[in-house]
Amino acid sequence: MTVGAVLSATATVVVFPGQGSQTADMRELVETARPDLLEACLELIGDDPFARIDESTAYAQPAILCASLASWSRLSGHVDPVAVAGHSLGELTALAAAGALDDHAALELVVLRGRLMADSGEAAGGGTMLALLGGTPAQAAKLASRHGVSLANDNAPGQVVLSGDPDRLAEAATAARADGLRAMALDVAGAFHSPQMAAAVEPFAEALGAVDWREPVVPVLSCSTAAPFVDPVRELSQALVRPVQWRRTMEALVAAGATTVVDAGPGKVLAKLARRCAPDVASAPAATLLESADVA
Repeated sequence: MTVGAVLSATATVVVFPGQGSQTADMRELVETARPDLLEACLELIGDDPFARIDESTAYAQPAILCASLASWSRLSGHVDPVAVAGHSLGELTALAAAGALDDHAALELVVLRGRLMADSGEAAGGGTMLALLGGTPAQAAKLASRHGVSLANDNAPGQVVLSGDPDRLAEAATAARADGLRAMALDVAGAFHSPQMAAAVEPFAEALGAVDWREPVVPVLSCSTAAPFVDPVRELSQALVRPVQWRRTMEALVAAGATTVVDAGPGKVLAKLARRCAPDVASAPAATLLESADVA
């Protein structure tokens, strides 16, 4: 049976990644599949975000959104999802893919989101993130409370992320290792999904309120609530300071009948998380599907 036949015969959900999913070939993908987005992105930023993606979230976010939408434009004729979801900035991509807002409006929002988050983090004194491997959300929450940092992501069983001041995270890492957990500093330019992002919430909500929102063609799950979006303006803005509940989101998708998960972004981050969150559900990154003859 071909990949296309498998997808058409299953309840497929499509997921869109956030930061950390970037790949070396993203710019080429956007240039080929969505040159309109590349042109708009370069104009909005005044620079090439793909060349500076590791410097700041202000560059990483629009680059990843453009690459994800470019990937989706190639996949959309072959994948008929029953629902979509996005991890952090991927929520905007998912909403655009579901027709809730225009692609170019999503790009404008993510350019603003990246800039606001970068500025907010800098004004708060700067921060970073720490992955705890092998631990539970309860263990992570205890460490966060003890060391004055935030539980930022519950990504999958055994993978949670803390966010906050670098020195306090270093203390949390030492304590985590003493408890038998693996602690790995993440190469990110900010304490995302923590109070350090608070200054970005109000101006981002104002921009979201100016968007022409439409009813999505399929349900779009919020990764903060693990439920379909009801009020995108409130939910997207508040998500800046709330933890990503990706494990719960995946569980909700499976409970709703999902049998296949397609990671439509660059890289394979969410495909890997899907295998950990829902081992009985088939999962694949976009690149794998696009390489097959019947989906290329």
